[in-house]
Amino acid sequence: MNAHIEHTQTVEYFAKELSWLSFNERVLQEAKDKNNPIIERMRFLGIFSNNLDEFFRVRVADVKRRILLNKLPDANFEEDEALLSQIQQKVLQLGKKFNLIHQQILNDLTTHNIHVDRPEKLTDFHLNWLKAYFHDKVLQHISPILLNENKDYSDYINDTMTYLFIEMSDEKSHYAMLEVPTDRVPRFIILPPEKTRRRKTIVMLDDVISYFLNDVFSNFFHFDKIQGHAIKLTRDAEYNLDDELEEGLLDKMSKGLKQRIYAEPVRLVYDESMPESMLKVMKKRLNVSHHDALIPAGRYRNFRDFIAFPNVGRQYLENKPLPAIQSTAFNKHSSVFDAISEQDILLYYPYHTFNHLLEYVRQAAFDPMVTQIKVNIYRVASKSRLISLLINAAKNGKSVTVMVELKARFDEQNNIEWAKVLSSAGIKVIFGIPALKVHSKLCVIHRKEKNKIVKYAHIGTGNFHEKTAKIYTDFSLFTKHNGICEECDSVFKFIESSYKPFNFEYLMLSPINARDTLLDLIDKEIQHVEDGFTGKITIKVNNLVDKQLVDKLYYAGRRGVKIRIIVRGMCSLIPGVAHFSENIKVISIVDRFLEHPRVMVFGNNGNEKVYISSADWMTRNLDQRVEVGVPILNNKLKQLIMDILELQFKDRTKARLIDSEQKNTYVRRGNRKKIRSQIAIYDHLKKWEGNYNNE
Repeated sequence: MNAHIEHTQTVEYFAKELSWLSFNERVLQEAKDKNNPIIERMRFLGIFSNNLDEFFRVRVADVKRRILLNKLPDANFEEDEALLSQIQQKVLQLGKKFNLIHQQILNDLTTHNIHVDRPEKLTDFHLNWLKAYFHDKVLQHISPILLNENKDYSDYINDTMTYLFIEMSDEKSHYAMLEVPTDRVPRFIILPPEKTRRRKTIVMLDDVISYFLNDVFSNFFHFDKIQGHAIKLTRDAEYNLDDELEEGLLDKMSKGLKQRIYAEPVRLVYDESMPESMLKVMKKRLNVSHHDALIPAGRYRNFRDFIAFPNVGRQYLENKPLPAIQSTAFNKHSSVFDAISEQDILLYYPYHTFNHLLEYVRQAAFDPMVTQIKVNIYRVASKSRLISLLINAAKNGKSVTVMVELKARFDEQNNIEWAKVLSSAGIKVIFGIPALKVHSKLCVIHRKEKNKIVKYAHIGTGNFHEKTAKIYTDFSLFTKHNGICEECDSVFKFIESSYKPFNFEYLMLSPINARDTLLDLIDKEIQHVEDGFTGKITIKVNNLVDKQLVDKLYYAGRRGVKIRIIVRGMCSLIPGVAHFSENIKVISIVDRFLEHPRVMVFGNNGNEKVYISSADWMTRNLDQRVEVGVPILNNKLKQLIMDILELQFKDRTKARLIDSEQKNTYVRRGNRKKIRSQIAIYDHLKKWEGNYNNE
């Protein structure tokens, strides 16, 4: 897509969908990398597959919708058709790489005496055990769907599950589908040892069902041959909420989720060994249109289950745990409020323990001086300790307000249930602004001190989710700063009364002032250059695709501002183009932890301005969501964040260069020290906390 800057320079943007596929290719590189423990490599295949599922549900579905709506005045049918074709080509290319890497990992596992075998290769001892297991544990969960001619069965398929498409052949063929019940039976079946305990054997549930298909159907059908091949359907994740319906938001959301269940297919992946005659019948029965991505692939579908691939071997076959670091600032006080009163505190998960945040809420729940707790929830764990603590606070007579975002994609149903649980506990539950998702990560506590109400605030870049806090890197700031805390409190008032005017001096709040604040901060760096000083900008985000901000960065780079960017996922900006973006460098880091924080550092002529934020540099995050960014005012904490970013720019193990072709070339080491930033950051934080009392 083209745009014009200063009326002279035509700018190419990298299509965000193709950029996202480039990110997922970096995940695939981790599966291929033999420096990673073998079990982790298999799990990266699961992460790649899970990512791809969401990509089709959201990104590809959006392109398809644009194509189907090509009669609209602002539509660009040819461009979208070409993009869809490029996506399909790239997906097929990645699929071939995936299959080769999977086979290599299987081969490598055998060197560690771990064998992922199909039933056909098993000994009689294991086959007899497996037959008993199938009839005792599996068969009860199998409910075939018999397929008749001239009927569309796509609505019968749950797109989170794998299915077997089955053909029973005789004089006439019969067809059926059955769901592989991975939600009720383990996907990976670990067989008992036979002769030697050193050899570990795993069989896939899919293969077990395929092997015993005869036992499922032979009592009801006569056939000479039966075969089953894995398929997986992916649907459009979008849904519509009718604002005219006179019903509660919970009911609307429930109806919207049902729309998703029966939404149009956007991808049908099938076992490439499926015979052409079966494929033809399957396409007809599932009503696959020419715009759908019909993708031949390997034997196994729903590879996301491989995220939980079991380690049946030695401990060194998976990552060595990094024990969570304790915050000295919190631990030197028995009260979290005394700790925060002394100074602002910054945590960086998963290096720091998430228990400090839970302790912040736990103490507030029963502290007699605490009067009110306000928190906004986007995603929480399935067994959330945070929710339990908030309910306990309500039981203790605290005024508790929880803003629940019902439109958190793929967590809608969970959040509907949490809203009901919280409401039944007497907690005030609010659902935010109809047109805006609330994506901020705030927890504000009111406490009575010396006969007046004092406010404490948590502002973070990640969710209040105990599980993801162990695998996502994210910052949490705890502060008693009066101005920041008052403005955090105002965010909740804004959510409830968005029509009222609010002024934010400290916070960078979407959709109120975030975009203008960012543009102004970039302009100030340009001004520093024009005044003869140095202009510097460092950015770390998940996605950089907002064209106004991309254009502004292009312009700043051309004016002489030195710009460094770390992007985990999508990046529409093309760096390193001579005479245009040569002052912009972009890297991406994919490693054992998912890089999730959003951080901005503006040079400010030597007096750096540092922000952390919940918002990516995407149009939706700046204009269509409630997002909060906060300045780091404590110089020691500012320096810590800048030190962490510097370690990432020094990464010579897991950092990739983002260039005009997004080839994912690793940053060259040269004669420099081999640094793996995530490990280096862990070591740095341990040392930083150890030196805390000495400074």
